Amino acid sequence: MRQPIRLLVVSVRFLLVAASGILASLPAFSESLEHCFVGNYHLEDRSDVDISPSVDGTLRWRKFDGTTGALHPQANGTWTSTRGWTKAADGMVVSFAGCDGNAIRFGGIAGTRTDFDVHEITFESHGTRLVGRLVLPRGEAKVPIVVLVHGSEHDSALTSYSLQRMLPAQGIGAFVYDKRGTGKSGGTYTQDYSLLAYDAVAAATTTRSFAGARLGSIGFQGGSQAGWVVPLAASRTAVDFAIVGFGLAVNAIDEDQQSVELQLSEKGYSRGEIRDALKVARAAEKVIASGFSNGFAELDRLRSRYSGARWYKDLRGDYTYLILPRSEAELRIMAPEFDWHTPWNYDPMPVLRSSRTPQLWILGGEDYDAPSRETRKRLQSLIAEGRDYTVAYYKNAEHGITLFEVDATGERISTRYAPGYFQLIRDFALHGTVSGQYGDAELTRPLRHD
Repeated sequence: MRQPIRLLVVSVRFLLVAASGILASLPAFSESLEHCFVGNYHLEDRSDVDISPSVDGTLRWRKFDGTTGALHPQANGTWTSTRGWTKAADGMVVSFAGCDGNAIRFGGIAGTRTDFDVHEITFESHGTRLVGRLVLPRGEAKVPIVVLVHGSEHDSALTSYSLQRMLPAQGIGAFVYDKRGTGKSGGTYTQDYSLLAYDAVAAATTTRSFAGARLGSIGFQGGSQAGWVVPLAASRTAVDFAIVGFGLAVNAIDEDQQSVELQLSEKGYSRGEIRDALKVARAAEKVIASGFSNGFAELDRLRSRYSGARWYKDLRGDYTYLILPRSEAELRIMAPEFDWHTPWNYDPMPVLRSSRTPQLWILGGEDYDAPSRETRKRLQSLIAEGRDYTVAYYKNAEHGITLFEVDATGERISTRYAPGYFQLIRDFALHGTVSGQYGDAELTRPLRHD
């Protein structure tokens, strides 16, 4: 089983599964534990560890070097850790000083929770009340501030986004908000990129107003679906930088096509077999893009033709696999719960070509949910044309820029974030550029930096 919740990550595929009820079955995190222990702690070895709420009564720790694990409560009041999103114990024991304290002992190293200047803020966008939080390092100095933009997740960013603390611990402010239809915000959940971009612009405007004299520079950061939203938002308001993780420079139909191709090619199927699989996927994509209103005859014809093919059992894509086993009647019933106004054929390239905002894109070579090959190629072509883009490519990273193991059943299990991932975000927010080495990331920088 791959990791259930990632930092700022929920792909279209994961989002569709969630809407089918899987996420709804996860128990809510204990409010008391969240209140007591969530925070960013500075340790005596001069590193920081962030503690965030998770599922099934657990906590999640993250360090800036990319290591992470789940914390499980024990009867003696301590917490034991399992590595990444695996079930393997990593030997880490953690204890807290109780609900009235700010102390932690993390793997034998003492630490203290870091205090930030925190402002809870309500603002409006297109008639919808949104709830946000501005988190700043303590002091009076000007700081860059990152507006954290959602992926496609349904959960509350105010609760789940650990960057709202990890960045301030590095001297960078963060504005986090629950997008419409999630958490404490009003409105209806949507995947309308344009509307979400206007919400992000409203968040940036609110940030400028509340940060006042402390605002140095300002920019957007987001992952996955935010790869479509962030550049749109940056085209509508003046910002100093934009950071996209595991996003796409193609549309959502191409996303599924490329996912099918990557998955089947890695399983060793021939080019001819993959071409046939892509035909089936294209028929499924047409059904979902139509709002489950047409395309069923072609889908049925191709399913009947290829259901006996050896590759059919491995045909998944980003969302094709949800369509394949269901009848027309079942799919039509599903239509209302997927009525999210998703612009399936949205072309992001005109916005990317016209951008004058320095942008950092962080991509994973093993990303099944948002395959990066064509996106990387397109971004590199923009760099060759003189655009101000930086691409950091982690060959072995999957969606979320996490590394993984493969278990005996062939399932990926995420183990940690790629080394250098969080440092990339920090340095680009601080300087509008990156320099040096970030783990094994392959960097393509704008021509002006060469």
